[in-house]
Amino acid sequence: MLISDQLALAIAEIAHRAGAPIMEIYRGAIAVAEKADNSPVTLADQAAEKIILAALSKLLPNIPVLAEESADLGQVFDEDFILVDPLDGTKEFIQKRDDFTVNIALIAQGAPILGAVYAPARQMLYWGARGLGAWRLPIAADDPFDAAGKVAIETRAYPTAGLTAISSRSHADAETAAFLARLPIAGAANAGSSLKFCLVAAGEADVYPRFGPTMEWDIAAGQAVLEAAGGAVLAADGGPMRFGKAADRYRNGAFIAWGKTAITP
Repeated sequence: MLISDQLALAIAEIAHRAGAPIMEIYRGAIAVAEKADNSPVTLADQAAEKIILAALSKLLPNIPVLAEESADLGQVFDEDFILVDPLDGTKEFIQKRDDFTVNIALIAQGAPILGAVYAPARQMLYWGARGLGAWRLPIAADDPFDAAGKVAIETRAYPTAGLTAISSRSHADAETAAFLARLPIAGAANAGSSLKFCLVAAGEADVYPRFGPTMEWDIAAGQAVLEAAGGAVLAADGGPMRFGKAADRYRNGAFIAWGKTAITP
């Protein structure tokens, strides 16, 4: 598929649009239900997904979509498709923290080539596309969409004093701690959702390891932004992350997100 600045901006605008109903629900009492896999779901997840799917059907009517709340885990994609997580970090959302996101990614030949990540409570929108670069835009969910204030972002050179590691706020584990213990870490931070990819992309951190389970829609958009900003996301064996894994029901294995090239611990 041909990608362009216009397409990337259109995907970013859709992610921003989904933030309005999320923030409306966030400001009130949040009703929580439980899905079949025992993970939480809210009306915000469902309202955001409805908006995104309707907008994508107009923008890219011939591209199939796999979205978290309506996912058919047996669906097989032979060509390009779109991954959507309408509210990544539902636990953070329920707890009224600010590190939850809207994720939309375009997948081509098993790799994310374009992605948008919107953190409505932080009023920050990130997007990027292969070969075009990555950007962030401060924008509230209720603001009219205007990209005039966008700023290009890129990963930073690894500091000589040591790396800053960022890890999951909700999924700390011994394997992550052991991996980081083998690296020259000078600082550490925690965040929820795909925001971790974006902070590495913007040069605010250097490495994000994840050994616990994730789904493809959890990481594709963040990976697209990070790679467009100069970073890399590698499977635990050093190979590329692949998307469209119907045989695995779209589950990911362990991965490491790097600001620059991978460092061998």
